[in-house]
Amino acid sequence: MKLGDIVCFDALVADLKAKTRDTAIAELVSALAQAGKLGKADPAKVSKAVVQREREASTGIGKGVAVPHVKHPDIPEVVAAVGRSAKGVDFSSLDKQPVYTVILLLSPVGNADRHLQAMEAIFHHLQKDDFRRFIRQAATTEAMKEVILDAERSGI
Repeated sequence: MKLGDIVCFDALVADLKAKTRDTAIAELVSALAQAGKLGKADPAKVSKAVVQREREASTGIGKGVAVPHVKHPDIPEVVAAVGRSAKGVDFSSLDKQPVYTVILLLSPVGNADRHLQAMEAIFHHLQKDDFRRFIRQAATTEAMKEVILDAERSGI
């Protein structure tokens, strides 16, 4: 599975307005809802489920990145939204630093393999310094999309 296969390019947010973890999650869920990717799922309930999962263990993995994720019964397919915050958001990250890139992953319940494949695709790129730096510097949704597509082509 490739990152471009799961990221909804209509749910890229180049300038997250959120100042907190919970509002960043809600903003990305809203972007997916506006893109028609939530199916019959209620955005407020999906956001609540992601926040609840986040309270169990932070997905702020360090180096300015967080990957909040949840399996939800009303989500029709594996999908991701990507948000960029110029000022940073407190995600209670492992390194105690602000998060500048948030990749929200939503998956249907009962498809653990696809969820794990999606996580693998995301982390494959996030472990690379160049990818993290380029996505953080992408100031527009078009630039974010290009970084994601270029990463797949070039392997960054």
